[in-house]
Amino acid sequence: MNPHILILEDEREIAELVEMALSRAHCSARIAVTAHQAQQLLAQETFDLLLLDVGLPDINGFDFLKIVRTQYDLPVMMLTAQDEETDRILGLELGADDYLGKPFSPRELVARIKAILRRTHIQKQPENDNTTLWQDDIQAHCIRYRGQALPLTVGEYRLLRTLLQRRERVFSREELLTAMFGDHHPSDPTTINTHIRALRQKLRAANIDESCIRTHHGLGYSFTC
Repeated sequence: MNPHILILEDEREIAELVEMALSRAHCSARIAVTAHQAQQLLAQETFDLLLLDVGLPDINGFDFLKIVRTQYDLPVMMLTAQDEETDRILGLELGADDYLGKPFSPRELVARIKAILRRTHIQKQPENDNTTLWQDDIQAHCIRYRGQALPLTVGEYRLLRTLLQRRERVFSREELLTAMFGDHHPSDPTTINTHIRALRQKLRAANIDESCIRTHHGLGYSFTC
C-alpha cells in the first residue's frame, strides 16, 4: 500500500507543490491548512507521516507537535521558513524525526520522507504475534482483541488507543488525561488511576492479562504486550 501523508501547511501553493511531488513518488496525501483541520483528519484516517509547518495560523507548530506526540504514533517531519539551529534542535527534542527549512527542493523533501518511512517501517515490524492481536478500529471507535470488540467507553477507548500506539513508552498521568478528555481534563492527575483500574477490569473480563498495563510509580503507565 502506498504511503499516506498528511500535509499541514497553511500556504496553499507550497502544500499543493508538495502534494504533487508526493504523488509522483507514489504517495497519497491530504492537505490541512490549520491544526484544527489536521486534528479532524488524524481522527478520521490513518497516516504514515505528518509533514508539519512551524508557522500555523491557529497554533504554533511546536505546540501541535507536542499534542501529536501524546496521541499518535506516526513520524513527523517539520518545515519552517526560519532554518535556525535553535528551531531545529527544539523540533527534534520534541520528537520530530527530521527538519527541513524553506525554501526547499521537492526532490530532497521526498527523499527525506522516504528515508523516514524506511526507518519507521523497520522499527514497527512486530517482534512477536502479540502485536497483531490488537486492532484499532478507527471508524467504529473501538479496540479489537483477536477480532472481538472490547466494551469500552469513549474515554477508555482513547486511553487504551494512546497506550497501544506507543508501546513501552511511559505516559504521564497528565498526558493520559489529555488523551481522554482534551485540555478540559480533571485538574487532579491521580483521577487517571480510577480510569486505569476500570480499564484493567474490562481487560480481565475479556480474559486478557491486565498486567499489560504497567504502573510506573511516580511516573505514569505503559503498555507492555
